[in-house]
Amino acid sequence: MNQYAFSSLELNPALVSNLESLEFNSMTAIQALSLPFILVGQDVIAQGQTGSGKTAAFGLGLLNKIDVSQFAVQALVLCPTRELAEQVSGEIRRLGRSIPNVKLLTLYGGTPIKAQTESLAKGVHIVVGTPGRIEDHLNKGSLPLEALNTLVLDEADRMLDMGFQKTLDAIIELIPRKRQTLLFSATFPPEIESIAKRITTDAEFLKVAPTQDTVRIDETLYKVANEKERIEALQRLLMPLENQPTVVFCNTRADTQSVAGSLKSRGFSASALHGDMEQKDRDQTLLRFANGSINVLVATDVAARGLDIESLDVVINYHLPKELDVYTHRIGRTGRAGAKGYSYSLFQASEEFRVSKLEGVLGRSLSIGELPPMAVLSQSPARPKMSTLRIEGGKKQKLRPGDLVGALTKGEDIAGTQLGKIQIMDNWAYIAVERDVAKLALRKLSDGKIKGKSFRCRLV
Repeated sequence: MNQYAFSSLELNPALVSNLESLEFNSMTAIQALSLPFILVGQDVIAQGQTGSGKTAAFGLGLLNKIDVSQFAVQALVLCPTRELAEQVSGEIRRLGRSIPNVKLLTLYGGTPIKAQTESLAKGVHIVVGTPGRIEDHLNKGSLPLEALNTLVLDEADRMLDMGFQKTLDAIIELIPRKRQTLLFSATFPPEIESIAKRITTDAEFLKVAPTQDTVRIDETLYKVANEKERIEALQRLLMPLENQPTVVFCNTRADTQSVAGSLKSRGFSASALHGDMEQKDRDQTLLRFANGSINVLVATDVAARGLDIESLDVVINYHLPKELDVYTHRIGRTGRAGAKGYSYSLFQASEEFRVSKLEGVLGRSLSIGELPPMAVLSQSPARPKMSTLRIEGGKKQKLRPGDLVGALTKGEDIAGTQLGKIQIMDNWAYIAVERDVAKLALRKLSDGKIKGKSFRCRLV
């Protein structure tokens, strides 16, 4: 039997069958290392970059021992951001769809706590949430954890970066000491080592070397003379990419705004993503990037956590990260699912020591490339293929994706192939449409009816 096959594990046959239907043909390195320990109930501390398969590792572990007949919270997964919590919840639901009646609830701030409390009262098996909102529910007494048997800390390093140390300590004090604890982190600074020792018992420490999961990523460095040349080099790299979704990583919030502003003034479809943004603006930016309405996302490392893009072709390091472990985490966002990915990094002479350290960490030399010719800057940057429409109606108004598709394709002047991703929220909905029919789509939704009702609609 293939040692990397999920069927080689002591997994619920329903989970194995579902993995086959999802075309999970074999385990990733981190799954193969951690699942044997997770499935026997051992505490695990695992280090692996984004895209290495951490969510499936702990998701399968907690699903394998859920008792659906017991309507009590048996697993708690803590994530640093709302976006990551939603992403993790979606993946666990997908992994567990073959197990009937598994109840999962996602808890984070920015949404009414009363509705969450009512959902908890109905009985939940798995809770995925952000530390602040989980602490709120624990303090209110609305999140009973007496039956908890599994605690997961996902992206533990970023939770500490975001100042959740005291909140995590408060949560851990209120949950059963007899439990399995799984801690996953992309990097492993001293602070993580400290908290890991305090909350785990006889944990198995596992680390996936970057080379195990980044060999399909083409990495290239580009040397620039100064900061003025750096922004110009970025534009030269972006120009040939046209509509390929690209994330540009900056080390500071100020840099994200400055770089995004420079790109937009040059005609690029770009937007900044950083921690000072209002949640609604952050959500909308992520959604537009995911559905192809923005080509370039300029982000800090913390803000980009939870970024769930199926096909991210290119990652660009505007500056090399100060923590070199973060480099592998950044580039791990491309080259997923066996696809080829590309990582470009800009550096100056003053940063050559960092390049040498990086090569030492990776255990290999990185190639120095030549930038595209200056002549590319005389061209106009590509516009996004899609535009996004927002409809002031959602799940509570009984709207479904098929309702939007039907309203837009009625009359045959807009084809179904011209529509993109659809996201239905509680009280509003988003749909991506090709740019050349965006105004027509707006007019059809604004002037017409959806399910016999009129809804306000606007281009985002």
